[in-house]
This record gives sequence, C-alpha cells and structure tokens, in this order.
Amino acid sequence: MGRTLQNTMINLGLQNACDEAVYQLGLDMEELEEIEEDAGLGNGGLGRLAACFLDSMATLGLAAYGYGIRYEYGIFNQKIRDGWQVEEADDWLRHGNPWEKARPEYMLPVHFYGRVEHSASGAKWIDTQVVLALPYDTPVPGYMNNTVNTMRLWSARAPNDFNLRDFNVGDYIQAVLDRNLAENISRVLYPNDNFFEGKELRLKQEYFVVAATLQDIIRRFKASKFGSTDSVRTVFDSFPDQVAIQLNDTHPAMAIPELMRIFVDIEKLPWDKAWDITKRTFAYTNHTVLPEALERWPVDLVEKLLPRHLQIIYEINQRHLDHIASLFPNDVDRLRRMSLIEEGDTKRINMAHLCIVGSHAVNGVAKIHSEIVKTQVFEDFAELEPEKFQNKTNGITPRRWLLLCNPGLAELIAEKIGEDYVRDLSQLTKLHKFVDDDLFIREVAKVKQVRGVGRGSRERGWCSLGADMVPALAQENKVKFALYLEKEYKVKINPSSMFDVHVKRIHEYKRQLMNCLHIITMYNRIRRDPAKLFVPRTVIIGGKAAPGYHMAKMIIKLINAVAQVVNNDPVVGSKLKVIFLENYRVSLAEKVIPATDLSEQISTAGTEASGTGNMKFMLNGALTIGTMDGANVEMAEEAGEENLFIFGMRVEDVTELDRRGYNAQLYYDRLPELKQAVDQIKSGFFSPDDPNLFNDVVNMLFHHDRFKVFADYEAYVKCQEKVSELYLNSKAWTKMVIRNIAAAGKFSSDRTIKEYARDIWHVEPSDLKIPPPNEPRDAGQDKTPNGTVA
Repeated sequence: MGRTLQNTMINLGLQNACDEAVYQLGLDMEELEEIEEDAGLGNGGLGRLAACFLDSMATLGLAAYGYGIRYEYGIFNQKIRDGWQVEEADDWLRHGNPWEKARPEYMLPVHFYGRVEHSASGAKWIDTQVVLALPYDTPVPGYMNNTVNTMRLWSARAPNDFNLRDFNVGDYIQAVLDRNLAENISRVLYPNDNFFEGKELRLKQEYFVVAATLQDIIRRFKASKFGSTDSVRTVFDSFPDQVAIQLNDTHPAMAIPELMRIFVDIEKLPWDKAWDITKRTFAYTNHTVLPEALERWPVDLVEKLLPRHLQIIYEINQRHLDHIASLFPNDVDRLRRMSLIEEGDTKRINMAHLCIVGSHAVNGVAKIHSEIVKTQVFEDFAELEPEKFQNKTNGITPRRWLLLCNPGLAELIAEKIGEDYVRDLSQLTKLHKFVDDDLFIREVAKVKQVRGVGRGSRERGWCSLGADMVPALAQENKVKFALYLEKEYKVKINPSSMFDVHVKRIHEYKRQLMNCLHIITMYNRIRRDPAKLFVPRTVIIGGKAAPGYHMAKMIIKLINAVAQVVNNDPVVGSKLKVIFLENYRVSLAEKVIPATDLSEQISTAGTEASGTGNMKFMLNGALTIGTMDGANVEMAEEAGEENLFIFGMRVEDVTELDRRGYNAQLYYDRLPELKQAVDQIKSGFFSPDDPNLFNDVVNMLFHHDRFKVFADYEAYVKCQEKVSELYLNSKAWTKMVIRNIAAAGKFSSDRTIKEYARDIWHVEPSDLKIPPPNEPRDAGQDKTPNGTVA
C-alpha cells in the first residue's frame, strides 16, 4: 500500500489546504510525509496491483472490500552491506498505525487440524484448534467523491483457553507462552515473488485469511438489507447476485473448498446447489506462467491441517474427472493432465486447477499473457470451456502514479486538457495535438529538469488540481532525484545525464543480468576510446531478492561490484555512473519514476505476465526499452511500436529456440564484446579479492540460463545505441515522450476495474458524489442510479 497521508489528502482534495496550514505552523509537510512508514504487505507487482485496484474501486463508487493479512512484519527491509543484500525485519508497526481501526466486535474463529466425523446428518469437523481472526479496518477513499471503501486485514489472536489444558497439569506459564504459536500466523509475510514455498505456516496463512473473510461476507449477506436484525437471509439462491469474490492468484484458492464446506456441512445445502452457487461467486486471476510459481500443496500437509477440505477437494476432483471422462472416453492422459491432484513422489493439489474448476471466469493480466494461459498453460481447460477465459490488462492508479508523485507534470497536463483526465485517463489522447507545440515540448522537458521557483518546500509548480492555487517551490524531478542519490549514496550525479532505470524484483527472468552486461560493454567502450562522444548515463537498478534465492542475491552483488569499479574509474568520470537503489519500495518508486528517462522492461518474451512498472514509467514521461512481453505489447500498440525501443526475440522465436536447443556458447564465441564482458566477470576483474566470486553466475549463463540472456544481448546493445542517438536530440526525444504520455490512457486501473465490473462481477460503477458531512443532503440527490436509497 505504501504511504497513506499524501494519497488521502489528494483523494479528499485537501492537499493544498493541509500544506498551507502546516506551513503556517512552521512545519514542513514533506518532512512529515517522509516520517510515515510504507505499508509493505505484499510481494512485488501483484500486491501493488491490489492497492491500485482498491483506489479505483472507491473512485468508481463500487462497494468493495479488500481483504488480506495484517502482517506484523511486512516485506523485509533490504540493506546493502559490502555489495550484498542483507535482510532486516520490517517493523512497520513500531510507532503504531494511525490509519487502522481494530474491530474486535467482528472477531471470528478459524479452525485447524482435528478430524472429520461422518454421520447420517453429514460431515462434522471436530477436535480442532481454534485461532481468532481480529479485523483491522483501513479506509480507502475514492478520488473527490466522498466514497470510502474498506481494506480489512486480519490479525491472528489466541483464544483465552488456548492450551490451558496444560494449566491443569501445572504448566500455566508454558500454556500462556504457547499462545505465540497461534499468533505467529499473522507475524510475517513470506517474501517470495514468483516462487512457491510449500511451508505449513504459509498454508495456515492462506486458509486463515480465507476462512475469516468468508465468515465475514456471509455475516453481511445474512443481515437484511437495512441492517435490522429482524430479518436474516437463510436462502443462498441470490448469493452470487450479491457477492463477487475475485481470487488474486492462487493464494486464496482454499476459499473454494471452504465455501463448499460452509454450504454443505453448516448450511446443509445439497452438493449440486452449493457447487453451482460457489462457481458463480468466484473468479480467478492468474498472475504468472512460471512453473516454479504455481502453487502445488502436498496432500499430506492439507490432510493434517485441513482434513475436511481435502475430502471436499477429492469430491470436486472426482466429479470433475467423471465429467471429463464422459466427454473424452479412454483419454487417460487428458484425465491426468486435468486432475486437481498430481500423482508423483509426493501427491500434490494443483491450486490453479482448483481455481479454474471452481470459478466462472478466469483471466490473465495482459493480452499476450491471457493468450499463453489459454493456448499453453491451461490449454485443456480452455478447450473445455473457452467462454470462461478472458483478458483483463492491468492498470495503475493515476492518482498515486501521476498526481502524487509527479505534480509538475500533472499540472502541466491539466493546463493543456483540463483536470478531468484524472478520473478518465483516456482523455490523455488530447495531448496528441500538442506533439509539435514548441512551448509544450519545452515545458515537458523542463518538468524532468528544473521548473519554476516559489515558496515552501513542497516540490511542485502552481498546483490547482482539486483545490485553490497555492504557489510552491518546484525544483523538478531529475535534479531533485540527483540530489537525493548524492545524499544517500555519496556519488556525484550529472542531472543532465540519461537516467536509465531498471527497478523491480530481482529475478533471472527479469534479466537484470543483461542490463549488467550492457553496463560492462559501455564501460569497455569508454575505456577503449575515451575521446569518443559518449552520451552520459546514470544507470539505476533496484529491487529485492527473495532471501532464499541464491542467484538473485549474486546478481545484486555483481551489479554492486561493477558499480564499484565503474564509479571510481577516472577515465570514465561522469560519463557513466551505476547506482544500486537500496530497499526499493513504493515511496522510493514515487521518487525515481518521475526522474526516469529510460525504462528497462527486458524480460524474456513470454515470461512477464504484464508488469505495471512499465505503465508507471510511460505515464511519467520515460521511454521504454523492452521486449515484446507482458503489457509492453499493448503499450507498443497504443503508442505505435516506433515510439518504444523494442528489441529481441518474440514469443515464437523463444519457442523455436527451445525446440532447436539454446546454446549460450555460440553467442559467446561470435560476439567479441559479450566475450570480453563475460571474461571480465569470470576472471575476477570486478572482484579482485575473490576472483571466483561470480563462478555460479557465469556457469548459469552458459549452462542453465532458462531466460536466454546471451540470445538477446546483441539486439539489446544495438537498441541501446539507438536510445543514445535519440537522447542527443532533446526535441525529438521529448516529442516521443509526449506521444507516450498521450497513449498511456488505457493503462489506468479505472479502465481495468470497469472491465472486471462489467464482464466478471456484473455490477455497474457509480459516478454518484456523496455530499460532504457538513452539507445537508438533498433528498432528490440521495438516490443511487437504480433508485435505492444510498
């Protein structure tokens, strides 16, 4: 979620009033904002996407809850010590959290372990251990509409009688200490992104959030429409018309058997009816095609922790396979491929299969990804029910990712096309008519550099968006970020150098290594011919590696080792600087993205489901160098391929290369600059104290590189030469920037959420503005679009 203060002020239209009030108190609003901790309660893009979606749902007037876990420790803080990543606990709650409100009155029990008893009256799950789920509510305000939705996060609490059986044999102290075991469930976030780790605690977390949430949803459903306790719904026929549940990847997949358990065991619905309601309620979003990222839980573990759910999953699977067998008699291989249970050394439950079978809609998050989901990953399922599979291209909220982080640019756009684009980003297309406007070109270029001077320390121009105009100092994006880097990293940065930025989770498929090879190539070119014209660059790479991901941590060490050599070489001087950004997070993204000239989106084609960083850079006036992967494809479609720097293999080329067999050695032998760079890494040029330090990296590149770095190296370096060439022509560069901003409208999360609402949830957004509490409500305006009282 990042920080909340500034986002809330913007969405309520109070930012300038608050700035002014705080200024008059002799305080500095920006200093105040810097004190707030980031709420980092998720991993990488998937978690941040959920945050953008919450903002859009409130802005569109959709009655929606975001449910998750209130982790005591969020995504770890990354420290770089001697070039290595070191993890520190993210104690984000140590000073309290002013935005949340505990709701003990809605505390709910969640059961684990135990056994199942079958009788004439049905199945009973008994002798369980109980953990309580305590909800904390955080308000999610919409933009300028006085609508406030709720993010409800669950915290685990031990019940008072937890293990007090031990008390009766005298160990009262131990019994109280053991309460920690229950409360560990919400203690810490598993920091893996695009990697599945099958630990018991993780499965407990996944079931905990699901069980508490479904009870909460059913409580609200049963309470009558106007909150009176007299009438309670006991019939569930209308449940899917009142409730839509979107599964954000497979992490909440246990919601499917849990809802079945509630309907069949507790509410005593017949199986077929319960299953029909369940399927119509759930929809599933797939976020990755990497096989190591797909959740597959061992049957033994599920049996121990959730014995009733395993029985229900087996029953779902049996009925599913019976159906397949009736359609494809004797096709045993198809049954094996489509089963929810994978046989093997360890029997496992394929959670993606469970989600597909138990949902009425399945979507990928970019056109190319949804196609791969349909034709490769879940081909059999798509063949069976083609109408179930959809695409919903991701988006980002323009409130945080433009107004908040880049007020200078937001204001400049508002001067040209009005302020309505904030709620309807497609209006950015109006900027196309200013592509040749010399004044506008100069102003856009200036926002990246230096713009205007005034009073106070809020770094923006005359900002009128959503409130009265207040003059402020506006020392703009690159200069400001260069000063930040100098302060934090003690490296002198040339603000007019090209800011070439690659920030995202560190993962082999995102190919930070290819960027690193390009840095070494540029370094070698400068050394070879120091007098030759070279477009100065500041290369900024940032991101966290999962603590157990050895190769990702080696990549961080290599980048820092290369930076150490490059930044201290007098021959290179200010022509090339390399910075590894420590502890990349939302609040740091808000600083670096508006200052970026070149956005690196260079994953191997077919591996990045969508990406959303690519959209943030595009909206903030950076140009993209990228492969035809994820949402890059649609960005190129919207802006025209000629307005992005597209290079490298397409999906079909990668498939063909796999068929032929990828041989890294061939590229190494053929490309002298690649050979030189690899040899330098191998020989210890960047690690003189330990020449063998990067052996694992080199060995992987030659023998185990699933993501084919060498295969795209040549095309990447050539494309980077085109980037440098264009950067020399400031006017042509800025015109391309304007074309990109003008084409960024599609990538608003408002558009994404409208599509989910229309195609999957079957609800209508509302543009109703609730009057502020100090204004009397006019009865005539008190109606929602369908005539019911708001």
